[in-house]
Amino acid sequence: MLVNLKAIAHQVTEEELLQLSSDNPNSKFETTKEGKLIVMSPTGGTTSQKNSSLLAQIWLWNSQTKKGVVFDSSGGFKFPDNAVRSPDVSWIKLNRWNQLTQEQQNKFPPIAPDFVIELRSPTDKLDDLQKKMVEYMDCGVGLGWLINPQDKKVEIYRHKQNKEVLANPDSLSGEDVLPGLTVDLASIL
Repeated sequence: MLVNLKAIAHQVTEEELLQLSSDNPNSKFETTKEGKLIVMSPTGGTTSQKNSSLLAQIWLWNSQTKKGVVFDSSGGFKFPDNAVRSPDVSWIKLNRWNQLTQEQQNKFPPIAPDFVIELRSPTDKLDDLQKKMVEYMDCGVGLGWLINPQDKKVEIYRHKQNKEVLANPDSLSGEDVLPGLTVDLASIL
């Protein structure tokens, strides 16, 4: 649900978003680059289980390679376009993460992840997720997967390239962004 707050505030600040999140721990919020508040509903059990599987596979690969830092869907990032977004799974190269101050890491880190996953839930509009993926790429994300279990498709987004659509793939590669990563999609699609 998109909430336009222009009548009461020009733009939701980072501090206000942090406070709103703190005051409403059972809700998830994002903001658009225009400062509009997006209220995210919780996912159902099946989507949560699939998202956990994706997160676990990325985390396991990263724990073995120690190449970066993995984030779940509750991690919000302040993107270069001023939107605060929370991809379902995200990953940042360790050297980029370590360039941030501790204070920046503790808030909404002002950085676009190197890799993101959005997992479509039954209530998500595909068009909205596709726009979000384009926004991620425009902000410098290197690789992104939009996983769509309803249609058994995966859209692969790469920075400054056209998207690629795969029908019912068995697995996905981290390519040169997450070298050596292979994610099994058998239980996802």
